[in-house]
Amino acid sequence: MKVLAVDVGGTHVKVLVTGQTEKREMDSGAQLTPRAMVSGVKRMARGWDYDVIAIGYPGPVLHDKPMLEPHNLASGWVGFDFAKAFGKPVRVLNDAAMQALGSYKGGRMLFLGLGTGLGTALVIDGDVEPLELAHLPYKKGKTFEEFVGKRGLDRLGKAKWRKEVADVVARLRDALQADYVVIGGGNAKKLKDLPKGVELGANSNAFIGGFRMWDDAAAVAPTAPAKRAPARTTTKPAAAAKKPVAGKASVAAPASDAKK
Repeated sequence: MKVLAVDVGGTHVKVLVTGQTEKREMDSGAQLTPRAMVSGVKRMARGWDYDVIAIGYPGPVLHDKPMLEPHNLASGWVGFDFAKAFGKPVRVLNDAAMQALGSYKGGRMLFLGLGTGLGTALVIDGDVEPLELAHLPYKKGKTFEEFVGKRGLDRLGKAKWRKEVADVVARLRDALQADYVVIGGGNAKKLKDLPKGVELGANSNAFIGGFRMWDDAAAVAPTAPAKRAPARTTTKPAAAAKKPVAGKASVAAPASDAKK
């Protein structure tokens, strides 16, 4: 079974299918509707064979459905029927959680995605828990996202922004008692001198997470969504559920994106 992984961001929509190493992407932004996203993804995926689709969505998701409209895209995502639009089985997960799932190496991991906004997720013993910390109050009447997202970077400049990122990482790591922190997203590459226990994640990990979202497909019919506890959104990748040794991933990162 081949999975088409779709990473929907505030700046770009990126896609990769099982067995390929070169991602494809298009611009997104405030005018992107879900229908336009589907049309664009179908266009980008021409020539690829795929059976199912995994979508990383920039907002809270419950039972494969967006719960709120995205902050950086057009409206219309809540209630949209992705499976009908694509004509194939679809699973949807918060975009930060999808990249966290692909970055996971065991233990208790906190993932922070530094991009247009701030994505957050916690993975504990293979279970990924999407978090919504970006819009919580941080300081000076502003939220975490307003300090470490793209607007914070533009307002503060790179040097001050790096200090704010370090402070936010320390606060959230201590609060959530994480064994280690993985920082991903498009702006992660602007950081340097990472503290102990903090590492950079490759953007390609979002695609690995998308592939892992369908790891249980042998046991679950593709047309039926995986059963999840109603109180939380949880995805347990088959490879990670056995607490793999740190540094060992069951799916190789696409070579073309690992350098970005």
